[in-house]
Amino acid sequence: MKWYKQLYILALAMLPMLSVAQSQKINSYTFGEGYTFSGGDDYRINLRGYVQPYYEFKSYTDEDLNGTYQRFRLRRARLRLTGNAAQQKIDYRFQIDLSGTSETGDESAGMLMDAWIRYNATKRIRITVGQKVTPTDNRELLMGSQMLQLIERSRVTSSFGSIREFGVFVDGTFRTKNGMYFKPVVAVTNGDGGNVFTADHGGLKVGGRLDFLPFGLFTNFGQYRQGDLVRELSPKLVMGVTYSHNMGMSSRRGRNSGAILYLDEDGKEALPDYTKYGFDFMFKFRGFSMLGEFVSASATVPDEITQRVRNDGTTSENFEIDGEDNVENYVKNRMMIGQGYNIQMGYIFKNMVSVDARYCHLSAPDYSFLNNGTFYNRPNYYTLGLTKYFGRSYGFKIQGSITCVDCADGSNDFNGLEMAGDEWIGRIMTTFSF
Repeated sequence: MKWYKQLYILALAMLPMLSVAQSQKINSYTFGEGYTFSGGDDYRINLRGYVQPYYEFKSYTDEDLNGTYQRFRLRRARLRLTGNAAQQKIDYRFQIDLSGTSETGDESAGMLMDAWIRYNATKRIRITVGQKVTPTDNRELLMGSQMLQLIERSRVTSSFGSIREFGVFVDGTFRTKNGMYFKPVVAVTNGDGGNVFTADHGGLKVGGRLDFLPFGLFTNFGQYRQGDLVRELSPKLVMGVTYSHNMGMSSRRGRNSGAILYLDEDGKEALPDYTKYGFDFMFKFRGFSMLGEFVSASATVPDEITQRVRNDGTTSENFEIDGEDNVENYVKNRMMIGQGYNIQMGYIFKNMVSVDARYCHLSAPDYSFLNNGTFYNRPNYYTLGLTKYFGRSYGFKIQGSITCVDCADGSNDFNGLEMAGDEWIGRIMTTFSF
């Protein structure tokens, strides 16, 4: 995106702040938590952001491959404006990314991350409309990128997560007499990831999440932050279940609209349904944290499909796969179908050094894009990370990690060459938040 377009969007984000600043001084500033402006009990506005310079290195144990891969880039550069109008029971958020790279690693990603407005109907029920993180994804995606205990999110997230969606979200918080909490969320979205500015393909996506906190709430929003920086004085646990059903999906996992299209004999769209469910948990106590996630995804292919739409807009009736014409297997082979689980844990010492480890496993049926040799076809990921926090906040930290990837037969390196053996990935990243 051209620099002047980025400047234009940044100016739009700053307009509410400028109007407040004319008559108000900064109410408070917390390193890593941003600047807060307020006008008594009428409104509150918070401006924060962060940047993450990043280095990555890849190598392979296959002796026939001489190539190595390395790159420097700005992994994320985000600016977020949140606020509320207390008397009107309104909250809102606007977040943009200036790096050009999304959570999924797409270099052509759009700048808009969050854009929503929420109405607090009661003390327990809230209704949100707009684009935001979807509750039907795994727990890791409910946490901001600067709050992660390892540099990158797990491959469960990149395989099955739709990241953000546009729609209506209704969430509640209910406390029992003995101090336990239930947090249900219901979502009805477009099923295409972020807001669609062109033709909207397929149907709606419906789903929800139910979280249970048996020991009460976490300290300082710790339910949405991975490492236990606050060192919880009593055990804290959240367990959740998720379910979603996408009625007519036109991409691999529901991140965009119109990427993969199929037609019936009359030339009308006939798209597969996509169902996903999972469960997850997070535990924290005295500097120790543990996160576990499981996701399972499947597809239902309609019998009406007779044609597929190529990238250039032409159509084909060829659904050949493994030497035979099979519509169902061909369609499923282009979708993210299968199962995955992620288990990670870490401990933050009192000197603010954290040691973290993760194991991630992916399992795919015979026909799934998880078998793609270039991007996936890697069942096991083993990661060890080290982080230095400069203070009890996420304002400034330096992270390093090493990952060993177990590559199945038929995997390719970054040049598309078939390889044998394992893949090693080293990463270093600095996060600076204001």
